[in-house]
Amino acid sequence: MDTDEYIKNLSQQVLRTDASGMPLEWIDYRDAARLYYTNQVAYACGQPLYQIHGGFSAATGERSVIEVNSIIATIGHSTNHAERRNNYVPPVNNKTLFRRDANLCMYCATRFSERDLTRDHITPVSQGGRDVWANVVAACRRCNNHKGGRTPEQARMELIAVPFIPTYAEYIYLKGRRVLADQMEFLLAHFPRTSPLHKRLSGHLGTDRLKQSC
Repeated sequence: MDTDEYIKNLSQQVLRTDASGMPLEWIDYRDAARLYYTNQVAYACGQPLYQIHGGFSAATGERSVIEVNSIIATIGHSTNHAERRNNYVPPVNNKTLFRRDANLCMYCATRFSERDLTRDHITPVSQGGRDVWANVVAACRRCNNHKGGRTPEQARMELIAVPFIPTYAEYIYLKGRRVLADQMEFLLAHFPRTSPLHKRLSGHLGTDRLKQSC
């Protein structure tokens, strides 16, 4: 493995869950190594990502090695945390908003890069609209400029999809930098089946879905 490939592998995020398998967050290789070192890992699943080499044993001369998988479950879970998670409304930011909308302009249905998209308020702030998931969509600059300070009805524009509030597990997916197929499949099991994200990602996995499970 060359240096560039090794660095790329180390940049891959690990999905951390609680002992019951509920997704919690993304962590990097340093946090993963710390959890293994402090015996906080209950079990691991998904594909092996990398090996982290530690020091040498004075007694045996052997070097310690930590093998990190793409998904690790950590000891403990909290009922209170689960209740907060069920009622959780994630903060709105452009990166996760654009990813929720698949980088599509919700007016012209054209796919754009993140830098060419804007956050549009369906009901404009000037008309009392709020900066919340149910009132914001991804829009290209042309459509946003055309709509201006009007509602879609006033501008005679039509949304191609109804905006929705991501669940806790969906928000974790939206925050992921590069989500591997096994991580996606694991997260998908925690999405509502009626969710637009569930339908979209199920199609992406297709026949190549990995069958690994915890």
